[in-house]
Amino acid sequence: MEMEMAMASLFSYLTLMMILVLVGVNEVEGRAFFVFGDSLVDSGNNNYLATTARADSPPYGIDYPTHRPTGRFSNGLNIPDIISERIGSQPVLPYLSPELTGQRLLNGANFASAGIGILNDTGSQFLNIIRMYSQFQYFEEYQRRVRALIGAGPTKRLVNGALVLITVGGNDFVNNYYLVPYSVRSRQFALTDYVEFLISEYKKLLTRLYHLGARRVVVTGTGPMGCAPAELAMRGANGGCSAELQRAASLYNPQLIQMVKKLNQKIGKTVFIGANTHKMQTDFINNPRAFGFSTSKVACCGQGPYNGLGLCTIASNLCPNRNLYAFWDAFHPSEKAIRLIVQQLFSGSGNTMVPMNLTTVMALDS
Repeated sequence: MEMEMAMASLFSYLTLMMILVLVGVNEVEGRAFFVFGDSLVDSGNNNYLATTARADSPPYGIDYPTHRPTGRFSNGLNIPDIISERIGSQPVLPYLSPELTGQRLLNGANFASAGIGILNDTGSQFLNIIRMYSQFQYFEEYQRRVRALIGAGPTKRLVNGALVLITVGGNDFVNNYYLVPYSVRSRQFALTDYVEFLISEYKKLLTRLYHLGARRVVVTGTGPMGCAPAELAMRGANGGCSAELQRAASLYNPQLIQMVKKLNQKIGKTVFIGANTHKMQTDFINNPRAFGFSTSKVACCGQGPYNGLGLCTIASNLCPNRNLYAFWDAFHPSEKAIRLIVQQLFSGSGNTMVPMNLTTVMALDS
């Protein structure tokens, strides 16, 4: 009897080890996906936080497969979802989701949190959000969890082989420097100096990400911030984009690309891929009809001029056809616009993707 029990225990142990090894090998041979950043890429982490920066009520998610809000600041899918589609993987879950266990854990994780910026003081009005240093702490915790599941070697290969997306920076202007007249940061820095400060702080974040094991990182710039419906409503003149925020974007984005190039040179290989999302969005904002939109000024969901004031809620104006609108709400693109952006991430030329697009990355890494 004791012999039978011992054999059964041994069999169970060997079976478990075989399953873990097979899972580890299969997943490391595939490609995990990690996401860091703000509301443009948050897939629902803020749903688990006591914060005002949430997209957990209708009509958010109206075009999502479940037609229910998910925490994504979109009418449907967001940038990470569509990248996942393109690389043939399941959408990665928010890190705070209780469903992120076992096999789903090995697909990667989304650490993004709406409202955050490069700087720790950005988004302070939203109270409890996951700032960048905390997102990286969660990434370290994630790696400990995976090591416990598949071991140190496979975990290192999984992280080193992953595709990483980081989208942060817009809030440092919109929800910090320009949040109120004579903000603390605008009194501390002239705009040109503030941009240089942001770039230097972003460089520290990217260096930290590299030390945490990331080896293929897509770094997006800001969009044409002055052309968002919120800025048209609050700062635009005669229907034009906010000149000051457009100036900020024109200063920031080229410096970001240069910083990414220099980081790669210092490392000695292409780790960071610069994505000029400003150029990608400017194309359909300046010529919406060429891309099938009826407007790039008015948000689908909102109120006030350009539907650009306040939050998108069940009481807001809501357009019947989201595919005709470049902006879903006062700040965030519609799913259709997001698909155009992701298309450029994969197929864009040297003026939008530096030094190469994601199709080339995937081919090199396959």
